[in-house]
Order: sequence, then C-alpha cells, then structure tokens
Amino acid sequence: MRKPLFTLTLLTALLTAGPAQAQAQAYQAGDIVLRAGAIGADPREESGDIWVGALNSQVAGTRATVTSDTQLGLTATYMLSVHLGIELLVATPFNHDVGVKGMPGIFAGLNGQLGELRQLPPTLSLVYYPLANASALQPYVGAGLNYTWFFDTQLSSAAETKGFEGLDLEDSWGLAAQLGVDYLLSDNLLLNAQVRYIDIDTSATTSYGGAEVKVDLDVDPYVYMLGLGYRF
Repeated sequence: MRKPLFTLTLLTALLTAGPAQAQAQAYQAGDIVLRAGAIGADPREESGDIWVGALNSQVAGTRATVTSDTQLGLTATYMLSVHLGIELLVATPFNHDVGVKGMPGIFAGLNGQLGELRQLPPTLSLVYYPLANASALQPYVGAGLNYTWFFDTQLSSAAETKGFEGLDLEDSWGLAAQLGVDYLLSDNLLLNAQVRYIDIDTSATTSYGGAEVKVDLDVDPYVYMLGLGYRF
C-alpha cells in the first residue's frame, strides 16, 4: 500500500473515458447511493520523539510506525440536490502493527514491532457533484469529519518479554477530504473509485518498569477504495 497507484490510475482512466452510457440519468435529490468494495488505509505517519519515563526525557531520533491494511469499505450517500449529497463512510475494522525505531541501550531490543491494534474510522462528509447532465461519468469532491476509534490494542510478545505492560491509543477527531468518480453502467449500477485524506492524531502509551513510555503520533492516512455501487 505504500505505492497504491491503482486507484489513482483508475480515477484518471474513468475521468478520461468516453461516455459509453451518455444517457444515464444524473443523480437527483432524494437518491440514495450505496457503494461497497476494497478499502485500503495507508498511513503517512509522523511522530514526535518517544518519551521514556525511566529516563525522564524524550529520546532524540526515535519514532513510531504504523503499517497499512485493506478491508471491506461501505459508503452511503443521500442526495440533497442534483449537486450536493451527504455521505457516510464505514469499514470493517482495520488491523495495524505499531512499531518503534531508534530505541537505544536497554530498549534497543524493542526496535521493530511494539504491538498491534484495530481501528474504525467512520467519516461523515458533504460531497459535491459538479455535473448535472446525463453523463455516465459523475466525478465528485467532498470534505467532512472523521472519528477514529482505536480498540483491541495489545503488546507484541517481544515487548512483553522486555518488561513492557499495556498499550493504549487515544481516539481521534479530525478533518477529511476526498476525490472520487462514479461510472454509471446503467441508471442504477455503477463503478466507483475514490481517494481521501484523513487527519488522525493520537498518543500511544505503554509502560516499562512502572514508568510511562509515550509518543504523539500523526497517522494521517490516505484511504483508497475501489468498488461497485447501486442507486436507489
């Protein structure tokens, strides 16, 4: 997922394709559009230096990492008008490994995987469809609010062997922006490709010898989705 060009390629292809279904009816007020498909969360994480309570300081050059994951994504859009809709994004829980790098001395053995977590990122957006004509291509842009819930966090066996205890991540509120396109195969059935950016900021906390180990982490993933949709 570090180079998920397939979604961007499909977006470009759909935006430049000929209108094979040029008479497909444009979206109307009151339409409900459901989409389902593969959704990938690709974190572009940035972290501060890790605070180690046993040292009573941050350790320069250390950082946290988060892996990517792909799950089943679902979106539901209610059209307020021919141009505006309200969209809710949900997904089956993402699973991520959390790692650390740059740990020195007695903590050096921890470099690598710290633990794992699951998260749900429901996102509510206002979406704008610029085309109101009978075009098979219906591009759109959107912006909204995300809430990310972290749960089922657990340390790796390596971290537990080192003497670490517990792992917790704070839930996050943040803004989200997206670009997408529908290709109407008929008045009801459609193909969809979308990409969005979500602002996810959290703090990860564990403990070593009763002292806190903590890092502030900007996860900030790009989220890519390919799927099929149906208009009611």
